[in-house]
Amino acid sequence: MSIAPPSTVSLDDRFARALPEMALPWHAEEAPEPRLLVLNEPLAAELGLDPAALRSDEGVRLLVGTAVPAGARPVAQAYAGHQFGGYNPRLGDGRALLLGELTDAEGRVRDLHLKGSGPTPFSRGGDGLAAVGPMLREYVVSEAMHALGIPTTRSLAVVATGRPVYRETPLPGAVLARVASSHLRVGSFQYARSTGDPDLLRRLADLAIERHHGGAAQAGNRYLALFEAVVAAQASLVARWMLVGFVHGVMNTDNTTISGETIDYGPCAFMEAVDPDTVYSSIDAGGRYRYGSQPLIAEWNLARFAESLLPLIDDEQERAVELAVAALQGFRPAYGDAWSAGMRAKLGLPAGLDDAVAAPLVDDLLRLLQAGHVDHTSFFRGLGSAARGEAGPARDLFLDLAGFDAWAERWRALAPDAEAMDRVNPVYIPRNHLVEEALDAATAGDLGPLERLLEAVTRPFEARPGLERYAAPAPADFGAAYRTFCGT
Repeated sequence: MSIAPPSTVSLDDRFARALPEMALPWHAEEAPEPRLLVLNEPLAAELGLDPAALRSDEGVRLLVGTAVPAGARPVAQAYAGHQFGGYNPRLGDGRALLLGELTDAEGRVRDLHLKGSGPTPFSRGGDGLAAVGPMLREYVVSEAMHALGIPTTRSLAVVATGRPVYRETPLPGAVLARVASSHLRVGSFQYARSTGDPDLLRRLADLAIERHHGGAAQAGNRYLALFEAVVAAQASLVARWMLVGFVHGVMNTDNTTISGETIDYGPCAFMEAVDPDTVYSSIDAGGRYRYGSQPLIAEWNLARFAESLLPLIDDEQERAVELAVAALQGFRPAYGDAWSAGMRAKLGLPAGLDDAVAAPLVDDLLRLLQAGHVDHTSFFRGLGSAARGEAGPARDLFLDLAGFDAWAERWRALAPDAEAMDRVNPVYIPRNHLVEEALDAATAGDLGPLERLLEAVTRPFEARPGLERYAAPAPADFGAAYRTFCGT
């Protein structure tokens, strides 16, 4: 594979050419003293980029957007969105830039996108900047999600800018360079629909089909098929979140991708004690985006997507609504199937097990976990030992030992597969206390804790000596009131 240095990187402007009404040419703000903090070398190689060259002065300036390859046309993307249920017709990239698209080693088109690169006309009074901590949070969590097999945007690099960012206190500034199969979102379609321009909406939908859901192009109703494909992708994605205890925190429609990738790791975290009411976002006072509500919110967001697509689905609005509603009704069974299959895998159950046996077993377990405030990740990983007949870590998490023992007797009678369980139940996730420890140290200039955390979470299924603290729940004094922030 040929690997390109920064000076020869070719960045296409497909989005800007296809949708000029939604692409505002813009440039990144100068970074006084750019300094590379972390580089994802495997991802760079996958993209056909030379990791060594990206570490050079020219490469670092590419990663903050101030040394753009010839022919590239960075743009701030326009989109709308429902934020915590309230509609905003004009959001857009307020602190981000799409540098352009590149083709990776497998021939896939990928966006190269910056976050924290300075204000744009979409900034709505914000400074458009980002601090080191939130950008490293996105790096850690997105790469952990990738390692867990969950569709996600990827983090290529975080570069300190040498410029302070003013929040409650001055903080060191940074830019995140991230990669996605695209940044098309439900909010993109809401924006296009709001313009009243049917041609723009059609071109946007055609681009989404081309980039993500090519099978829709062969359907009799390609735009209804696009909607059905996105419903399926989101159902699968959110089921995967739920299976690992991931809480997104800001499931606005502008954070719901057409590709089915997880995007925008602001106030996100992994649930520790099992509780459907878990909320980590400092700005989610009403708990709209709590852990247990994520499937319902995804369905709600998809209904907003359907509303945007109605003029394309059918010329007769009543018929378009009928078709869209029928397609949206596929979300719950698709989500249920994905979640049930994933939960069976976590429990090591035989593939052909009758649902009349599996469903009550799962439901009873969830009640036990919630009643006992049992750590989600530790329990499922520890259950593999129980499947091997070892006394062990899963049982030790319960106060109600009789309740667990009665459940475990039913479960063991089904001959669970311990090795299969270990392939899907992680040892390591980005534990909230360890993330905060790593970000605090990195903000103070010490990247060691960050590097050790990344070593653990990017190989999440492989238990390794010396990493025991990365598998342990938070200490009791870390507290249930832990909150994360979006960083703006």
